[in-house]
Amino acid sequence: MRTANLQLFRVVCVLFLWYRGHLIGAFGGFGATTTTAPGSSFSFSAPTNTGGLFASTQNKGFGFSSGLSTGAATGTGFGTALGTGLNFGGFNVQPQQQQGGLFGQPGQAPSQSNQLINTASALSAPTLLGDERDAILAKWNQLQAFWGTGKGYFNNNIAPVDFTQENPFCRFKAVGYSCIPGSKDEDGLVVLALNKKEEDVRSQQQQLVESLHKVLGGNQTLTVNIEGVKALPDDQTEVIIYVVERSPNGTSKRIAASSLFGFVEQVNVKTQLQQLGVVMSVTRNELSPAQLKQLLQNPPAGVDPIIWEQAKVDNPDPDRLIPVPMVGFKELLRRLKIQDQMTKQHQTRVDIISNDISELQKNQATTVAKIAQYKRKLMALSHRVLQVLIKQEIQRKSGYAIQVDEEHLRVQLDTIQSELNAPTHLLVESHCLILIGLISIPSSHHHNEKRIIFGFFAPVHQIWNLSALKPEVRSILIQ
Repeated sequence: MRTANLQLFRVVCVLFLWYRGHLIGAFGGFGATTTTAPGSSFSFSAPTNTGGLFASTQNKGFGFSSGLSTGAATGTGFGTALGTGLNFGGFNVQPQQQQGGLFGQPGQAPSQSNQLINTASALSAPTLLGDERDAILAKWNQLQAFWGTGKGYFNNNIAPVDFTQENPFCRFKAVGYSCIPGSKDEDGLVVLALNKKEEDVRSQQQQLVESLHKVLGGNQTLTVNIEGVKALPDDQTEVIIYVVERSPNGTSKRIAASSLFGFVEQVNVKTQLQQLGVVMSVTRNELSPAQLKQLLQNPPAGVDPIIWEQAKVDNPDPDRLIPVPMVGFKELLRRLKIQDQMTKQHQTRVDIISNDISELQKNQATTVAKIAQYKRKLMALSHRVLQVLIKQEIQRKSGYAIQVDEEHLRVQLDTIQSELNAPTHLLVESHCLILIGLISIPSSHHHNEKRIIFGFFAPVHQIWNLSALKPEVRSILIQ
């Protein structure tokens, strides 16, 4: 019994060391790269790369994020390869290569339809050793599947299962949300991620345009334009470009984004772009309603349909956001960096708005003070005009007898004067004080001179403040 346990321990140690080598190698990059070659309007074949989770391949698809890592996979630009058809619906299943068994026997590569069956066999009922050690191997395979890395051996005659973070049993998965792209293919926008700081890119923007024009062949009918420049984490910069083609008859149009992207994805062009510091290129074209519906109906491979449905329900803005899977710590870290940078940009914008508000408040205070000053000037000018009118009226009617309307006004004012003498008419008295109140403007020449003004014996330097009278009192004076 002791000998059997010792042999079992040795086998477990050998398996552990052997799998440890695969674990270390697995972090270097997952999945092989395949290449297709669609045509482009530039008459070049445009290879398109697809690959595994962290393989150093170019991102092609809808590009929902800015893209920070030096390599990304086909799909949304989140570093995970998503699906087939729309290149977004699920994770790509990498084809298994021919591998031998644990003890050197040749194995057969499983087809994609048998992948799930082989995975279940590796996790629950491996038949590699034919004794109780298979149960230990099953637990080890389960641990690898939960972690999302390694290889699961379960049969000498069948190739092992390659556990990646896309497998349904991987626990390091979550669902986030990204903005739905709004640019159209005819807009011709292509995003280039440069391994340079934003300040350097902006200072050398003209040189970058000239270099990109040379990469496009130096055709004089083509013009490279930069739509925008934005900083990315890890001292990278996102540059959005489009190319305008001028025809001989004088008209111009933008090169379609798909055609331009297909051209820059060529191997020789990509090499030239890498010399300029370009680490990734991607297009961000809007999804059609049919594509969006198909995308939401089919959960990505490895994501529980219940979790996917709940993510759609919890979507804070279904018209602008779309759920996307996050697989692995690297993807989570990347999105965390993007969120942190976006928070800083929002804070910077809030600070700018706050400074603008403070400046507007200062301008408002200055404007209010000027308005008050102009009101005082207007009041002073009104008083001067009234004073001139009174003096003119005095000179015009000098030597004439009192007219009927003046006599009528005198009678009314006498009546008011009699009411003022009554001690119980305080309210009427206050109104009448406003009525007969005179604004005194001292005059050095006529300080003691008195004349009859509108039937009253008053100093000539006193005028009526009609603007300060109540409407009912003003109506009496106008009558």
